[in-house]
Amino acid sequence: MRTRWIALALGAMFFGAVGGSILAPQPAGAVSKEMIELQQQVGQLLQGQQDLRSTVDSNNAALRTLVQQSLDSVNRLSGEMGALQKTVQEVQANTGSRIDTMTQQSQGISDNMQDVQARVAKLAQQLNDMQNLLQSIDSKVSGGAVSGPPNGGNGMPTSGAAPNSMPPANGGPPSASGMNPASLPPISADTLYQNALRDLNSGHYDLAQQEFSDYIRNFPANDLASNAQFYLGEVAYAQGDYKSAIAGYDTVLAKYPGSLKLGASLLKKGMAEIQLGMKTSGIRDLREVVRKFPGSDESRRAEAKLREVGAAGTAHSPAR
Repeated sequence: MRTRWIALALGAMFFGAVGGSILAPQPAGAVSKEMIELQQQVGQLLQGQQDLRSTVDSNNAALRTLVQQSLDSVNRLSGEMGALQKTVQEVQANTGSRIDTMTQQSQGISDNMQDVQARVAKLAQQLNDMQNLLQSIDSKVSGGAVSGPPNGGNGMPTSGAAPNSMPPANGGPPSASGMNPASLPPISADTLYQNALRDLNSGHYDLAQQEFSDYIRNFPANDLASNAQFYLGEVAYAQGDYKSAIAGYDTVLAKYPGSLKLGASLLKKGMAEIQLGMKTSGIRDLREVVRKFPGSDESRRAEAKLREVGAAGTAHSPAR
């Protein structure tokens, strides 16, 4: 019994020693080591965060620099594009003006050629009439020379007649005063038209306007009357009087349906309307030129003007 209690006492003492060793606090050296390691890890994390922040800031600065450079390049390119567009518009305007001048001069040359051809034909007819007249005079003179002498056949002229006298008036050739002035060609119409064209091409617009007006008033049935009316519109257009120019072109379109200047009149009417800010009606008339006169010089000029005002590619669609 006593031995049993001694064994229990020894066991209790053993387990108490073990528990005390387990539950006893750790030494101060071990705690300080763990704290130092933890502080080192926290310091490393802070340093890594700082390095990451520096890297992000550097990348942001580089990105801002690239964006600014891109914006500067875009602005510079926009400026260059604006200058280029302005240059193109100026070139188009100058080219259009030169084309108008050249077209006007070529039209004048064409009209001059037509007029020259007409005058040559009239001169040929006049020469033919003069030749017929000379043949008639020659035949009458020959007939008077072979006829019997007026003194009764003695072969000598009468005392009151000159040796080389012509036959009597009723048997001789007609005098110059007997010719019909209406049979002569109207040279004054051609001269007036040529003078008007020359003054128009020389820039003497007031004089050309007066001469074309005189031509229409004095020769309304002439084939070139519609041309003269068209050039009245051209005179007004050249002077910047676009309303009067439109009125002149409208007169050609309404009064001369068979004129060779219909396409040119409709083209210049549309261009004058655009000059006055009447863009809708101007585009409509230009598209009408393309529709009615395909393949002509007027059609090509109308298409070029439509492209200039931003209405290209819709030449066959109605204006809005």
